[in-house]
This record gives sequence, C-alpha cells and structure tokens, in this order.
Amino acid sequence: MSDKHLIKAPAGVLEVEALWQQDNPQANDVDTLALLCHPHPLFDGTMTNKVVSTMYRFARDNGMHAIRFNFRGVGASTGEHDYAVGEISDALSVLQWAHEQSSARKLWLGGFSFGGYIAAKVAEQLLVSPHIWGLEDIELVKLALIAPSVVNNDVSDLVIPPERSFEIFGDADEVIDPIAMRQFAERLDIPYSVIDSASHFFHGKLPELKAALAQHTFER
Repeated sequence: MSDKHLIKAPAGVLEVEALWQQDNPQANDVDTLALLCHPHPLFDGTMTNKVVSTMYRFARDNGMHAIRFNFRGVGASTGEHDYAVGEISDALSVLQWAHEQSSARKLWLGGFSFGGYIAAKVAEQLLVSPHIWGLEDIELVKLALIAPSVVNNDVSDLVIPPERSFEIFGDADEVIDPIAMRQFAERLDIPYSVIDSASHFFHGKLPELKAALAQHTFER
C-alpha cells in the first residue's frame, strides 16, 4: 500500500507518495526502487499525471518499490518553480530519502516530458558525482525517458548511460517534435520506441505505453 509524506528538501518540503512492497511475499528481497518525475509544473503537471501513474503501476506490478513526488510549488510541495534547476535537486532529495528508507540499491528512473529531462539530469549526476549526494551505492539499472523535453531544455551536452536508457514517444506528439526526440535518441545511441498515432499525453495509448515499458525494461 502507498503512503504520503512531506520530506525536507532545499525549498522547504516535498510531497512524496511511496508504495513499498510490504505485502509482497518476497518483500525482503526487493532490490529495486522506481523514482518517477512528473511533467511541467507550470502546465498542470503533477505526480498523479496519467503517464506517471502508468509508470507507477508498472513498477508496482513488477515488484519494485515505487516513489513519485510533486516538484517544488506543486500540491503540498513548498517553493516556486525553478526552471529545471532546483527540480533536479528536488528529485535527488527524494532519492536520498528513499535510499534511507529502503535497502534497495537498484534504481529504475523514469520521467515524462519535463520530468524526462529532470530524470536524465539525475542520471547524469549519478554518473559523474554520486558522492555529493551520498548515493555512491545506487546502481542505475534503467532510465525511462517518456516523450522527454529535448527541445525546450538544453540536452546538447547531456551524459547518460546509453546501454541502460530508453526513450518512448508518439509519432503524433503535438508538444515535443517527434523528429527532435528521434534525433536525440539516435545521437545518444539509446534504443527507442515510437507509438503509432500517440499524442504527447498518450490519450488512448496507455496500454501500448505499458507494453513498451516492459519491452525495454526486460529485454536482454
């Protein structure tokens, strides 16, 4: 079952919803937690967005601890939107908190739209400076970028592990140019799936999104 928390963070407190696998018979063996980042706060993005919720249920159904949260200035989270600067610290603060709550040390990191950009920057931090955050023992196993914001945010020098990353987007995305998302994936040499006729918010296409999540998460 899930619990809601207000945790300390750089801008005050962050609202977090955590689903721990206590009811799982193998709960003591759960070694993976999923951290999920929501779309743009200034355009009604919250942790209950349906794409984020799809990732949340996917993580739950596949035996992971699942963590989602509201960025600063959203819901019960304090502070103001910081244009993708403070939001990286928000996500890392939630990861620090989850690290303290659980023995799981494998990370399935996901983000949608603006949250995809934030998730990618968190992955970069885990690659280049995990010691700053006390997260040296966290192993990033998957980075799921769902229709990531690669146009309005600067991804020109982004460093992420291509062998552990993947991208999913729709060919009818009306918010982020599908060509730009394809070029982003090809430039960084990460696998990607394009969902036919899917809009930015995957209206009517959530089953296809969930299937693509499974494909990329469990492919060998």
